[in-house]
Amino acid sequence: MLGQTAYKAIDDNRALIKKVALDIWANPEGPYREFKACEWMADALTNAGFSVEVGTAGVPTAIKATYGSGHPTIGFLAEYDALPGLSQELAAEKKPIEGQPYGHGCGHNLLGAATLGGVLGLKAEMEEKKLPGTIIYFGCPAEEVLTGKCFMARGGAFDDLDIAIGFHPGKTNVAPMNGGVSNALDSVKFHFKGRTAHAGGDPHNGRSALDAVELMNVGTQYLREHVTSDVRIHYIITEGGTAPNIVPDRASSYYFIRALSREAVEDTYERLCKIAKGAAMMTETEVEIEYLGGCYNFLNNSTLAKLALDCLREAPREPWSEEDLKFGDAINRAMPATYEKALTSFGLPDGTVFLDEVQEPKPTSGGGGSSDVGDVQHICPCTTFTTTCMAIGCTGHSWQTAACAGAEIGVKGTIYAAKTMALIGLKVLTDPKIREDAKAEFDKAMAGKKYKCPITSDMLVP
Repeated sequence: MLGQTAYKAIDDNRALIKKVALDIWANPEGPYREFKACEWMADALTNAGFSVEVGTAGVPTAIKATYGSGHPTIGFLAEYDALPGLSQELAAEKKPIEGQPYGHGCGHNLLGAATLGGVLGLKAEMEEKKLPGTIIYFGCPAEEVLTGKCFMARGGAFDDLDIAIGFHPGKTNVAPMNGGVSNALDSVKFHFKGRTAHAGGDPHNGRSALDAVELMNVGTQYLREHVTSDVRIHYIITEGGTAPNIVPDRASSYYFIRALSREAVEDTYERLCKIAKGAAMMTETEVEIEYLGGCYNFLNNSTLAKLALDCLREAPREPWSEEDLKFGDAINRAMPATYEKALTSFGLPDGTVFLDEVQEPKPTSGGGGSSDVGDVQHICPCTTFTTTCMAIGCTGHSWQTAACAGAEIGVKGTIYAAKTMALIGLKVLTDPKIREDAKAEFDKAMAGKKYKCPITSDMLVP
């Protein structure tokens, strides 16, 4: 039966998968600084017989680990970066760890480890059955700033793939992730430079950079009326002066632009740049536009999404222990309003701790967040799925998620995800029609368009 050897290999490597997941959880690193995670993952893959390249596509903490030869070539997308301000002890209450600036509030420690487990299991069954094909573990840094895979894509990392598979920890077992919908995004900083003066004594000699920032923000509010309804624009002021009695000569704002298509994002970005230049003209200041990069929206592939959903139903899951249920319930009760909303959303009775059943994907019209997985999905057929790695009352990017990511709850969801990934890979390797159908669907969706990397040739890895 397909998958049995892979499942056994994953179970045999459970201690290694768990150790990697929890070591990364205990040593959270920010975007493009995932040096420990990269080293631990590369060592594990090297020891398992993969051909490992660290620093692939010119990104120092990126990994390309390859096994096998020929087609199909299947890429597995791993991540291991953490989020700022979300350090958390292994506790069912908010307890930041002193001196730790980052935390795994998105569970990427589990994501990287699950993908490791998936390729270890898949490799074992490929060897036993002498299956042709190539599998590649891609360690992708800096997903949280939405540019890691984009830099890798610029370097051609994903060009030779027939299919790619992504996983993310969640509170449901479902494929595709987010109903296959996400927003394209651009991020940009606007730096205005003016001239200082005494704000009370001779304000006429000053040229306020802060005035320019504020006028740009006002212009942005008027722009909102004249964009499509899917466009989202959000910003913060990162620099606004030093004292009220000094006309600020420097001020900056930081913008995100999101929309359901890359084209809408690019159009809105150009219009924002015009607003910034107009604000500079009105205030007799200068503006420097610092484009930070962007990513594509999801391009769902229903052929692969159905395959992932079938594999979620087939792959075995470990049962929750009394300790898991107790910890999960405490996490839920710590945020009662969020927990109640989750129960209502899924039509579940009070006292439900985890969503155990495989869910039918819910269609959604909104994009919500963004992910650089969308870039890979515009290069080759690709889908994503989630497994239950946290209590039902958890929210994304939260201390509750960070706590679950360091608990046995997260580890069990990781092992389930690894077995699901391995089974997906095996079915692609043994059934050519899956690849053919996925490619035909991809070509139809792209309609002759080619992927254009949002990371320009002059941009350097941060």
